[in-house]
Amino acid sequence: MRWYWIDRFLEFESGRRAKAIKNISLAEEHLHDHFRHHPMIPGSLVIEGLAQTGGLLVCEHGQFAEKVILAKIPKAEFFCEAVPGDTLTYTTTIEYVKQEGAMVTATSHKGDVLHAEVEIVFAHLNDDRTGSLFDPRVFLHMMRLLGAFDVGHAADGGPLVPPPRLLEVIESVKDAVPPAAGDAVPPAAGDAVPPAAGDAVPPDAP
Repeated sequence: MRWYWIDRFLEFESGRRAKAIKNISLAEEHLHDHFRHHPMIPGSLVIEGLAQTGGLLVCEHGQFAEKVILAKIPKAEFFCEAVPGDTLTYTTTIEYVKQEGAMVTATSHKGDVLHAEVEIVFAHLNDDRTGSLFDPRVFLHMMRLLGAFDVGHAADGGPLVPPPRLLEVIESVKDAVPPAAGDAVPPAAGDAVPPAAGDAVPPDAP
């Protein structure tokens, strides 16, 4: 199972802000336990969606060179419920990016109603043991699947495109590990590459 807590991007301004939506549906299994007779999206999953929105924004700003993980939630305030049938709009804005990490401020709106305000701190993890958690193909796939390149703009105002460094890393991984007999041949570096079955996808730093 893939844990995507946003459905698609509405806006993506490199290095500045991103806006995404989350449609809440009774088809989501966890809603039947939260709560049985009054289902609503848990606040923790709203934070996860905001973290994915802001985490991809921070990752793209650094051309996916850093391993970005959710480190701290200094503030999380909720003002109303969000239930099946609601659509939440997540907006995240970069406050700063430093060598050791980054911070974004985030809001969730239900229509014109403010649903939540959150501050999120990300850390840059320098640890080679993370393995497939930070497979660059996962991030490229997420950005394409969620429509970031369809609606996004680069810092200079031009269209948002995959960073050359990311494509180079994907190409080097493809060249370094030839497919075993019987395996499907991986697509070209410019194509969308879905994560391999069983790979973990970090909810807060794609």
